[in-house]
Amino acid sequence: MNTIINSSLPINEPILNYEPGSQERKDLLNEIQKKRNIYQKIPMVINGHFIETEELIEITPPYDHQHPIGAYYYAGDEDIEYAINTAIDVSATWANTDMHTRAGIFLKAADLIATKYRAKINAATILAQSKNAYQAEIDAACELVDFLRFNVHYMYQIYAHQPISTTGQRNTLDYRPLEGFVLAITPFNFTAISGNLPTAPALMGNTVIWKPSGTQVYSAFVIMEILMEAGLPDGVINMVYCDGPELSDIALKHPYFAGLHFTGSTNTFNYFWKTIGQNIDRYKTYPRIVGETGGKDFVIAHSSADPKVVATALVRGAFEYQGQKCSAASRAYISSDIWESVWQEMDIMLKEIKVGSPENFENFVNAVIDRRAYDKIIAYIEKARSLSYNQIIAGGTYDDKIGYFIQPTVILTQNPDSITMTEEIFGPVLTIYVYPQNEFVEILEKANETSAYALTGAIIANDSLVVEQAKRILRNAAGNLYINDKPTGAVVGQQPFGGARKSGTNDKAGSYMNLLRWVSPRNIKENFLSPTDYKYPFLKE
Repeated sequence: MNTIINSSLPINEPILNYEPGSQERKDLLNEIQKKRNIYQKIPMVINGHFIETEELIEITPPYDHQHPIGAYYYAGDEDIEYAINTAIDVSATWANTDMHTRAGIFLKAADLIATKYRAKINAATILAQSKNAYQAEIDAACELVDFLRFNVHYMYQIYAHQPISTTGQRNTLDYRPLEGFVLAITPFNFTAISGNLPTAPALMGNTVIWKPSGTQVYSAFVIMEILMEAGLPDGVINMVYCDGPELSDIALKHPYFAGLHFTGSTNTFNYFWKTIGQNIDRYKTYPRIVGETGGKDFVIAHSSADPKVVATALVRGAFEYQGQKCSAASRAYISSDIWESVWQEMDIMLKEIKVGSPENFENFVNAVIDRRAYDKIIAYIEKARSLSYNQIIAGGTYDDKIGYFIQPTVILTQNPDSITMTEEIFGPVLTIYVYPQNEFVEILEKANETSAYALTGAIIANDSLVVEQAKRILRNAAGNLYINDKPTGAVVGQQPFGGARKSGTNDKAGSYMNLLRWVSPRNIKENFLSPTDYKYPFLKE
């Protein structure tokens, strides 16, 4: 097709507010009730076929674990091998598919999410992942739409970047997909990330094996339905449900394994990296390894900070989605001269917060994802309670009779190296250390050295020179640094997301930098005036 498409910069998808009486609120509540009353058996999708097996894993809402809403079919080795063989078989056809055709599929998927499927994908995220309406909206609807639209825009930017051609020759860069299949392993906590990890490589011409988290299969399948309706060819993205080690035992030994797109725990990512290293001689090409893992994200408040700003950043940053964000505020350093004012504001907010089912829109905090997470989080709370230098000043209670509910918990510590200041908890637990107001530089250095992670962080101060000083000292402490704001809520196209150190490879999801990892450029030089003699002028007598 002789067409050059002008891909203008997309506009971020507007966030709906779900206010009482609004149509979006009615639509969402109706969809939640509809899905609650249907027991859905969810198949795998390989080569466009719905695959069922003998083993089913039940799905229950974390906030109502006695009410099953469905089950998914668990993969065997033969299913994984079928998915890999399909991805390899389809790879040449998909790699040669016109870029405008590929772009159109994912742009259509974005429009379907923004309209026809908006209530459905948000309801699925609320039910299976225990997100409140607003958290589901900004994630499952808006961010996923943004990923798809902005990635298409970035793809065109990448393809347009070409080398210089001089008289007598033409130079071009051919942005080839990788030679093999990409393995996308996605987390439970963000439906948008789950959708982005397989679609970003696919957009650039790669075929993909997609393994969503078991606790996110329910909404991941909705994404797959959308992609199929948008016209994604069979076998481009193949969805399987199994444990990571089972998948890696087969996929990471295959000669045509070409890349890993991962979001999850640091330990799991380390395991994959080591396994890839052990199998390096098997591969046709060196695999691309792209991963975003954990965080122990900080908020540092200077004495010039507005206490209300600090309190709001801490309450929202630590307790939205029950702290189950890799960017969640989990450790804070507050100047001693403003601490009392900050706590006064926080205390008011925390006493107002309601905890319960996300189906009740008055609840700000909902259930954590599952029993395993619940037990891990309360173990940290009880460990902190047992240490003499800690004081639990809010929350610290929990109940699992109906759902996995943990009250927003604030620990005041006298030890900046205590366990809850250093280890990732991934739950609604915030630990605060109050530092002497004249030791701001020292606390910046302490924050920089305390954690192995480097994902997000926030500096709250009204003194601009102090902010610049903090930015310098904390240059490597966070891949996303926020000034006078909470350390969460990166928006596609505005704050490319990712961190370094033990937080991942910092390939910035939601930017052209990530898409570059899924291509292998080939430079082509075409000579219009080919030489016909080997002699150069300097050889003349």
